[in-house]
Amino acid sequence: MKRREALKSGLLIVSSQTAFGSQANSSIEMGAIGMGGRGRYVGGLFGKQPQVKLAAICDIFPDRLDQAKTQIPEAAGAKSYKDYRELLAQPGIDAVLIATPVFAHPEHFEAAARAGKHIYCEKPAGADVAGVKRLLAAAKAMPKDRVVFFGFQQRFSPEYLAAEKMLRDGTLGDLNLMISYWIWGGNAFAAPTTPPDYSTDLMKVRYWHQLKELSGDFIVEQDCHGLDVLNWFALAHPVKAIGDGGRRARKIGDNTDHANVTYEYPGGLKGWLMGTQLPPTPYWDVKEQFIGTKGALETTRNYFSHFTAGKRDWVRVDSKREITNDAVEKFVEHVIARKPYSMAEDACNATFTALLGRLAMEKRREVTWDELLKGA
Repeated sequence: MKRREALKSGLLIVSSQTAFGSQANSSIEMGAIGMGGRGRYVGGLFGKQPQVKLAAICDIFPDRLDQAKTQIPEAAGAKSYKDYRELLAQPGIDAVLIATPVFAHPEHFEAAARAGKHIYCEKPAGADVAGVKRLLAAAKAMPKDRVVFFGFQQRFSPEYLAAEKMLRDGTLGDLNLMISYWIWGGNAFAAPTTPPDYSTDLMKVRYWHQLKELSGDFIVEQDCHGLDVLNWFALAHPVKAIGDGGRRARKIGDNTDHANVTYEYPGGLKGWLMGTQLPPTPYWDVKEQFIGTKGALETTRNYFSHFTAGKRDWVRVDSKREITNDAVEKFVEHVIARKPYSMAEDACNATFTALLGRLAMEKRREVTWDELLKGA
């Protein structure tokens, strides 16, 4: 149709740039804050994306910066910073990866949000209720055209998405029970050759994952993954929880090492969490199960399987790759295409769910969602 004819018919032919308000990016300059083990892994995945330039890295520990430059080829030429505020002040940085200790996520997220960056933040959203509320407020104040992802990779896995579709289309019938197993061989009972030094704040940060105040405890730092999946599949967060657990064998830090929590969701749906780091390395059994009136699902990072009434065997579908790849690629896709997206509320609810379980475990009684949030 010619332009004159288009105008006569009430249509107007415009470029894609005009139609969508702005031109899509062709590349992303990325900064990474926190170059510990997870930061180096996820930073390396971003570095492998052809549209991404890993332009800057940041850590308060020089050896972490050295490790990043050695282990991530794409970081070899990146600018190094010890102060995250200096990295965020660079106008060329489009997006940031936040992979710092859990207690620092609210502060670093808030600063990145104020700097106008797209954000990929590792889970969970904070180590306590006040911190999670701070992060959520920062996310709500961000411009609506930003992209905000968290490291709840399951939500972007093709296998998890296929399992969720089966639930939504009625294959399972009515959902009656959800279970999250996070049984992780962490050598909780093994003391290190050299005991950690907690004498200074800097060294506490170095060993943050061993300290409840900085990590949120293992139920928050680790088990939040499975709890996020329960919330996602239930399309809700729990209204209350009751739990048990504690510390049986851990030799370092002040975290617990086992938890057993029952969550109640709207409508009376139950979600069970069985979490522990007591088994020896490398034993682990990390999965979720969903039991319905017509069938069942089992989801993991490596596969999903399903069972329907009247069939003898489970049908298994293996994952094609480690699922963090899926989350990283989807984040890049959204930023490049300027497709606004925020999973901040879901990430905060998953963290609140873990904190609810922790509080129920500590108090040895039923705790409601409202009580948790009012107690910050």
